[in-house]
Amino acid sequence: MMLFIAGTAALILAISLAGCGGETSGSATSGNAGSTSGSEARGAAAASLPPGLDKGPRASESAADEALAEVGEKLFQTKACSACHAFGEKATGPDLAGVSERRTAKWLEQQILHPDLMVKSDPIARELFAKHALQMPNQGLTEQEAKSVIEFFKHRDRESAK
Repeated sequence: MMLFIAGTAALILAISLAGCGGETSGSATSGNAGSTSGSEARGAAAASLPPGLDKGPRASESAADEALAEVGEKLFQTKACSACHAFGEKATGPDLAGVSERRTAKWLEQQILHPDLMVKSDPIARELFAKHALQMPNQGLTEQEAKSVIEFFKHRDRESAK
């Protein structure tokens, strides 16, 4: 029985990771040929995540940039984030309904850009990992793309509040 449970858990993990759009965006590495790639720059920046990422105003406290929200919605779809996340519905990952009201923009950005480091250093990320037993994969987004996804979250939260 334990072998069946372990095999099922491994299968669910493999399906979840495969469905999360692990491809990186072309814009993450665009730029001058001699410049540092987007993933290298993100890795260097992530080496030391700042403490207290969830202290301060919630992301929803600033108006959503609708143009960026559209870009963020497309990224949410193309990266297959809905394979693990939903808004107001049960899913394998955390429910995103109200996420911009619960978290700061800084916390959300770091969770999107560096989920592996967040689960190691941030108590909220560790709690979410323990609850859902699933590590969010790094989607390879740039900082600007992550901000667009956050704007999409803010837009969704404002629309659902109407």
